[in-house]
Amino acid sequence: MSLVLRGRVVTPAAVLEDGAIAVEGDRIAWVGPAADLPAGLAVPEPSPAPRTYLPGLVDLHCHGGGGASFPDATDAGTARRAVAEHLRHGTTTLVASLVTADADTLVARTALLADLADAGDLAGIHLEGPFLSPVRCGAQNPALMTEGRPDVVRRVAEAARGHLVTMTVAPEVAGVGGPEGVAAALAAAGALPSYGHTDADDATFAAALAEARGLLARPGARSPRPTVTHLFNGMPPWHHRAAGPVPAALAAAARGEAVVELVADGVHLAPGTVRAVFSLVGAANVALVTDAMAAAGMPDGAYVLGPVRVLVRGGVARLAGTEGAPDGGPEDGTPFDQRPIAGGTAHLLDVVRATVAAGVGLVDAVAAASATPAAVLGRADVGALAAGRRADVVETDADLRPLRVLRAGAWVAA
Repeated sequence: MSLVLRGRVVTPAAVLEDGAIAVEGDRIAWVGPAADLPAGLAVPEPSPAPRTYLPGLVDLHCHGGGGASFPDATDAGTARRAVAEHLRHGTTTLVASLVTADADTLVARTALLADLADAGDLAGIHLEGPFLSPVRCGAQNPALMTEGRPDVVRRVAEAARGHLVTMTVAPEVAGVGGPEGVAAALAAAGALPSYGHTDADDATFAAALAEARGLLARPGARSPRPTVTHLFNGMPPWHHRAAGPVPAALAAAARGEAVVELVADGVHLAPGTVRAVFSLVGAANVALVTDAMAAAGMPDGAYVLGPVRVLVRGGVARLAGTEGAPDGGPEDGTPFDQRPIAGGTAHLLDVVRATVAAGVGLVDAVAAASATPAAVLGRADVGALAAGRRADVVETDADLRPLRVLRAGAWVAA
């Protein structure tokens, strides 16, 4: 029996103000104007309250939610709690992110998350570190950051069993680049280098992106394009006499040679910054991400993110210690708003809503949270409301707040 949904439908090309989606089993059978619904399918009456339908969202960078943290999970139940938190809010395809830790911890956490990926709960695994710049450590512990070690990449990739999607690395760190470096080991394992937490100059950053494109040109690569981890955050700002990584990343994305992540949650980036990036590079080269940690969907309070303590106030997560005490030292009087941001607390649908509020069109904002990240994953079965795709649909109200979520043709428990 077919399920037919009717309302405002966001397709890859347009917004259908009176559209319909027909679902057969776990697949989308048809999408189009409600007036053109194929014969044999009953046209539902329009809902008294406006409904908007988006494709299931795809988050490439998420550390947790619902009080659970992927970097700290030691059992499947804890990790699944984070997955469920984001699924209920419209993220039907989720990549779990770890943070800088010692090699044994990274391997153990990766193996645990690979079990969830085998079960279909996760779409893959992302490692944010440990081959990062201590100068741009953000909310991670610089004492655990090391030079590039391809042997660690190979250990993690073996534990991931094909589910390692990306790893954030700083291109200026010794051992990251070159024919025997970390980036090469990632490509050989079927994963993508994602450049970030870096203090590189523009030439070094541009060269790393070019090297990665060469490494990913091999047949069977997940994607031919490297990514940039949360552009602007964890890197020097664009100064007119010291360009840094930002213009190199934007130029590569504008050429279609890289995908830049944006944490467009209203905290990490100003609305004008978000609007400008979309205007400069286009939605096909932007992946909206949450960078969410355990506090997503939870009240203000104290949380952990790997080895660091995090304090959340007003929905904003920052280190509980000072910048000089990234292991989470005691409160010492440093003003809260001067401490490093420690991940996000938003769901990806919240990020879409904030992006639209920043002045980005709904079609582009949705594509950057669905079609573009799906392409990074190498997935042609998710990321759009189109016939043949997996039946992942997010039903929202007129203000893009979640009402119901359909994943693979089944409604998700509220």
